[in-house]
Amino acid sequence: MDILANLGLGFGVALSASNLAYCFTGVLLGTLVGVLPGLGPVASVAMLLPITFVLPPESALIMLAGIYYGAQYGGSTTAILVNIPGESSSVVTAIDGYKMARMGRAGPALGIAAIGSFFAGCVSTIAIAYFAPILTEVALQFGPAEYFSLMLFGLIAAVVLARGSVIKAIGMVVLGLLLGLVGTDPNSGTARYSFGVPELTDGLGFIAISMALFGIAEVVRNLENNQDQDITAQPIGRALPSWADLKLSTPSILRGTMLGSLLGVLPGGGALLASFASYMLEKKVAKPPRQFGHGDIRGVAGPESANNAGAQTSFIPMITLGVPSNPTMALMIGALMVQGITPGPSVMTDRPGLFWGLIASMWIGNLMLLVLNLPLVGIWIKLLKIPYRLLFPAILVFCVIGVYSSSNNLFDVYLLVGLSLLGYIFIKLDCEPAPLILGFVLGPMMEENLRRALLISRGNASTFLTQPISVSFLIASAIMLVILIAPAVREKREEALQE
Repeated sequence: MDILANLGLGFGVALSASNLAYCFTGVLLGTLVGVLPGLGPVASVAMLLPITFVLPPESALIMLAGIYYGAQYGGSTTAILVNIPGESSSVVTAIDGYKMARMGRAGPALGIAAIGSFFAGCVSTIAIAYFAPILTEVALQFGPAEYFSLMLFGLIAAVVLARGSVIKAIGMVVLGLLLGLVGTDPNSGTARYSFGVPELTDGLGFIAISMALFGIAEVVRNLENNQDQDITAQPIGRALPSWADLKLSTPSILRGTMLGSLLGVLPGGGALLASFASYMLEKKVAKPPRQFGHGDIRGVAGPESANNAGAQTSFIPMITLGVPSNPTMALMIGALMVQGITPGPSVMTDRPGLFWGLIASMWIGNLMLLVLNLPLVGIWIKLLKIPYRLLFPAILVFCVIGVYSSSNNLFDVYLLVGLSLLGYIFIKLDCEPAPLILGFVLGPMMEENLRRALLISRGNASTFLTQPISVSFLIASAIMLVILIAPAVREKREEALQE
């Protein structure tokens, strides 16, 4: 009964005229950025952060959340029709989805993607409604030692699941932690790493860093790509899948939903990991005849369900523990903290309208996406024909105005320019910026909890090993490190044996 009453409170918040408008704006923008290759939800959320400062926290979070899970819908549309994944989690969808479109079955592919995403979104929202309060009650038992160990586990997990070089991922996390130290020491009030620059005593601007690394640097990289692509969409045909298609795809949708819901909670997981894992699972367990890679509808149903479920359950650790599971969640934590709200277990009790309003808005947003997804396909395809070089000036101006308006300080604009150059260098060196932003967000919180734990224990570091929850996370972190190091050790040993 408590959950029903809380959901009633949530729907009361989400169904207000203003929040419905912000939810619609979010899912519409999310679909748009999912369609446009290279933009993505992280860059979009980063660019829209300054706008959220003038909004109520509930409206801001509802809109930003809509952008995130809406991008999963939009990415599938162009992946199926023109073999251009607008979002990274839709790369897998393009394998069989585009083959179906070439066979004249674009309609059933789009239809099953929409149905699977809607079902997964509803189920994962139910999971959030039921499990988030339980996790919040557990989180209320956390002290400084437990929070520090949890955040350490989150950073290590993000490194393990990061793409590319492990050494580079570790380096980016460490750099993010160091950047988070810039500012004023919370205990002594002494300026740290400010180098005599008064503006740095308040720390580096979160808006400038996020816009530089995920906004400007990413779109500059996209300018290097050849944008003169021949966009020729296949005929869509009948959008609704047949009964046979639904019967064949239902087990894949169920498996993808369960897998995505679980993987979305993991630090470093989310939609991308869920979609790839679902496709690999379907190739192994789907009933014959299997035609994966040649237009099997289950290769669309499973990953599309998984990526939407993963996108939504990734909110669980963010709103209950204050620990981001991916860069988008890190940006949302930043948006809340700028408004004076610290994500964590206290949000549910102190701001129940925010907590349950977000959950209720996910149901509404998924319904909006189901209605919007197919009718606007023609518009999205036309947008793909706009050269990226024409979009870039608008994005650049938007970023500069956003950074300046957030603080009315020209120094943040200079910081944006410098960090954009640094972000572009990271891209050229194949250093993923996501671990850096996670380190930057978690760094100050880790330092605060580390120092508080040591102050409470009078400098006794064994406090981290005597608390059951803390030591559990430390053991899990050690296991993660073994998983991280073992392949490199095995490779070195093989090289030594060959010599």
